[in-house]
Amino acid sequence: MTITFVSNYINHHQIPFSNAMYAQSGEDYCFIQTEPMEEERRNMGWSSGEEKLPYVHCLYEEEDFCIRKIMESDCVLAGWSGREDLIEQRLNAGKLTFRVTERIYREGQWKAISPKGLYHKYKEHIRYRNAPAYLLCAGAYVASDFRLIHAYPGKKLKFGYFPELRTYEGDTLWEKKRKDGIDIIFAGRFIPLKHPEYMIRLAADLKKLWEEGQSKEDTEAAFPQVLIHMAGSGQMEEELRQMAKDLQVEKEVIFYGFQSPAAVRDRMEQSHIMVFPSNHLEGWGAVVNEAMNSGCAVVACEQAGAVPYLIKNGENGFIFKKDYKELLQEVTELVKNPELRLRMARAANETITTCWNAEHAALELLRVIKEVQKSGKLVPAKEGPLSRA
Repeated sequence: MTITFVSNYINHHQIPFSNAMYAQSGEDYCFIQTEPMEEERRNMGWSSGEEKLPYVHCLYEEEDFCIRKIMESDCVLAGWSGREDLIEQRLNAGKLTFRVTERIYREGQWKAISPKGLYHKYKEHIRYRNAPAYLLCAGAYVASDFRLIHAYPGKKLKFGYFPELRTYEGDTLWEKKRKDGIDIIFAGRFIPLKHPEYMIRLAADLKKLWEEGQSKEDTEAAFPQVLIHMAGSGQMEEELRQMAKDLQVEKEVIFYGFQSPAAVRDRMEQSHIMVFPSNHLEGWGAVVNEAMNSGCAVVACEQAGAVPYLIKNGENGFIFKKDYKELLQEVTELVKNPELRLRMARAANETITTCWNAEHAALELLRVIKEVQKSGKLVPAKEGPLSRA
């Protein structure tokens, strides 16, 4: 069974899934990259080393081969590629295709009433509602967007991004986290949709709680000292540094700049809590997967695509709506309650190692594809990747 994944480019969030597919299917699996990665992404450490991956082929270098693979493969996974014409040819031929997509109305579902937009959605999606075309939803709000336009009825499945899975022997992961304080990490670009300014406010509010605790006689009940680790950079960095200075938390907030994905993961392993305040414009948020795998208790905004899929509120992390006060309350609870913090961190790690990882997703996808080919029926997983969205 030949399977081809088509997308604009492969990155470090997609490689583990493709590696897992290649491990199962060998040369019957390939990834077609339709354009080179932008320089900005490469500078952020996203460079994938695609030339070293045996299954990656570039449309702009091997056009005839790639077009043939798209048309002749038993199944195509169609991400955003900028070459809708090629996917359209395949769908018009009635060949098995799984769309892989984030939200189409992340800026507001009111856009679904746009006549021009509906025409394009009809051309790309709606007219294939009865064809062998399925939807892999890379985010918890994708299915809702497509229900609005009545596309892929009964054919929408949970999916996402699957960063590298790290495994740990015994308590080695938990031994990396210091005992004499609390480390909280933010990982991402410093841009408005990710709300990095919340971290500076957190630093100030948590410092105040620590200072209040220092005046108490009961030292065992004292509030721990907190450090905020800012792994990233971007347009708001100067503003954030000034904010840290104004709030007198320059010593409590550490700026690292852009780091390699591996370096960010190492920092996550040393952290107790990860805060993810991104809003509705965040399609997924793979740093949530990474932080959970790294044994962080995650506090995340419900609006980001990954959050409702990965986190069960109060079990393997905390979810807040969008209000800073709610975020502060949940972080404070984790800082002062080591038993709760460790329980959530262990549950978060288990979620990734047993369910939301590349190998599990690849096996479930292959099972679903084989069943569709065999019986024409869609048999979703019971939970996690490839379960009903």
